[in-house]
Amino acid sequence: MTDQGWLFEAEAVVRPSGGGEAGSGSAPVEERQALSMSEGNRALTNDPLMERICERENLNRAYKRVKANRGSPGVDRMTVGELGAWLAAHKEELVASLLDGSYEPQVVRGVMIPKPGGGVRQLGIPTVVDRLVQQAILQVLDPMLDPTFSESSYGFRAGRSAHQALRKASEYVAEGYAVVVDMDLEKFFDRVNHDVLMGRLARRITDKRLLRIIRRYLEAGIMRQGVVVRRYEGTPQGGPLSPILANLLLDEVDKELERRGHRFCRYADDLNVYVRSKAAGDRVMASVTRFVEKRLRLRVNRTKSAVAHVSERKFLGYRLLSDGKLAIAPASLERAKGRIRAITRRSRGISLERMISELNSFLSGWVTYFRYASAREHLRRLDEWIRRKLRCVRLKQRKRGRSVTAFLVSLGVPRRRARSSGGSGCGWWRMAGSPAAHEAMDLGWFKGRKLVSLTERYLTLQH
Repeated sequence: MTDQGWLFEAEAVVRPSGGGEAGSGSAPVEERQALSMSEGNRALTNDPLMERICERENLNRAYKRVKANRGSPGVDRMTVGELGAWLAAHKEELVASLLDGSYEPQVVRGVMIPKPGGGVRQLGIPTVVDRLVQQAILQVLDPMLDPTFSESSYGFRAGRSAHQALRKASEYVAEGYAVVVDMDLEKFFDRVNHDVLMGRLARRITDKRLLRIIRRYLEAGIMRQGVVVRRYEGTPQGGPLSPILANLLLDEVDKELERRGHRFCRYADDLNVYVRSKAAGDRVMASVTRFVEKRLRLRVNRTKSAVAHVSERKFLGYRLLSDGKLAIAPASLERAKGRIRAITRRSRGISLERMISELNSFLSGWVTYFRYASAREHLRRLDEWIRRKLRCVRLKQRKRGRSVTAFLVSLGVPRRRARSSGGSGCGWWRMAGSPAAHEAMDLGWFKGRKLVSLTERYLTLQH
């Protein structure tokens, strides 16, 4: 094995003549979009794809991607760091099983994680060997399938992002399409019908060996608390193949909406259709619900789905205003405050420096994501609230009134006012809002401790 991570030194297979280079999930967007259904995709569809997947270059690229992504072990407890040694001993056997179609994926390890809006989401963590194989398959399928997907699909696609979906949604609203049909697919990744999905995939590729292996991935059991549960539906999030298979299935909804001339944005299973009136929205909701449930055998969550003015709903954490401008959704602000509360909890027993470091890590990413929102006043108030939380932590660390007084005096507060504040008997939160606390721990004090200012970072990102 070299420093580049080349485990498959010799050609794993020799492809039949007439094929091009194997695709890559990281190929340039322009190159992938150049493949048309009329020429490139038909040629690729009829190729023996397992030979493409097992090419030395493709397998090595997949290995490097799995190593870079790291991730937790699967049910066999093999780590990413141990994958290289395993492949050195078993790569010929692995390639042979892929080429003859006998490869059997292992069960996935089930992990439950909390969802931002409440409840839990199930992740399925494949073994590192299965992740390698899935990644190698993805690198060949993605350049074939992605160029055929709708322009209104933005999730899990190279060169596309949530911000692009939001900008397009803003354009629709600014044009007068201010009523949104906000559709929520109930537990989408857990409810994908295997027969429907494999039927859509079989329309695009003819290599039976690849189809068999993908179905085995879909049907691999999931281990929960030491018990293996068989799967008859769903494609659990956590493996490299799940996103593209989800997009393949939901592309049928996209194409139907395009055929009807609708304006819409879809990010993974988050679908918004923009119309001019509530009546039109109700008609779209009813017809698209029928299509999704009958054709794709998925379920629309009637409780979470709605037809409403865009300002009453959220999309990808943002709220759209009547003129098409973006704002931060109230629920997103509350989630951010919940995270900040958890980081600045006074009972954590960590240093203020470590607390600020954790805060900075969260705040920097959060404000970068919401940089397109009209949110200066919200961020100013949030900054003030964060500083008061930290003042509260620092004062409580002094433990007693006399120590608080000495601390305030050391920061330049006149002794009389410092003693009045430190000996007031008020609670820590009220004390943190006092003029003496503000004077002692002012903006300069927080800058000295390198606390991220949401307002300053936001303004910087605007330029």
